[in-house]
Amino acid sequence: MDERGQQTGMGNGINPRLDSFGDVDGQPLRQGHPNYPKAMRVQALLVATPILIGALVAEYLTPFPNFVIAGPIALILAGLVIFLPHRRYAARGYALSEDRLRVVRGIMFHTDTVVPFGRVQHIDVDRGPIERYYGLATLQLYTAGSHGDVVTLSGLSHEDALAMRETIRAHIKRESL
Repeated sequence: MDERGQQTGMGNGINPRLDSFGDVDGQPLRQGHPNYPKAMRVQALLVATPILIGALVAEYLTPFPNFVIAGPIALILAGLVIFLPHRRYAARGYALSEDRLRVVRGIMFHTDTVVPFGRVQHIDVDRGPIERYYGLATLQLYTAGSHGDVVTLSGLSHEDALAMRETIRAHIKRESL
C-alpha cells in the first residue's frame, strides 16, 4: 500500500468470474487497480453532467409537467454513473505470461485478445488527469498487422503499467538478439 492507501505492485486481485474464459499458461486473470471504478465514475459523471443540464433546459423550455423529461434522464444517468463502472471493472481482466499478454473485457460483447510479444511494435503508458489523481495508467501495445493493431489495458496502477512495459521490452530485446 502507498501513502494514500492504494494497492501497489502486480499482486492485484484475481477475478474468479473472468476465469470462465480459461487460463493462459495456467495463469488466472487479474483485475486492474481497485481505484479504477472510482476513476470510471468520475469520467461518467463528467459525461452525464452536460446531458442532465440539457435535460433541465429542455424541461424548462417545454410546457410539460415538472420532471417529465429530466426525471427519467436523471435516473438513467444515475444508474450509469453508480452501477456501470463497477460492472465494467468486474468484466475486465488480464494475464501476463512469459511471451504474451491476454486482455479480456466486455459486459455484453466479450473480447478476449492475446498479444504475442513478438508482434509488439512499441508500447505506451498513458495517464490522464483523472488517472494521475487515482494513481492509474493505461498500457497501450501497438502490434504489427492491421486488425487489432492497438491493444489497450486500462486501470492498471502506474507502477504495474511501468513494470509490464519493462517486462515486454526486455522480452522483445531478448528475442531480437
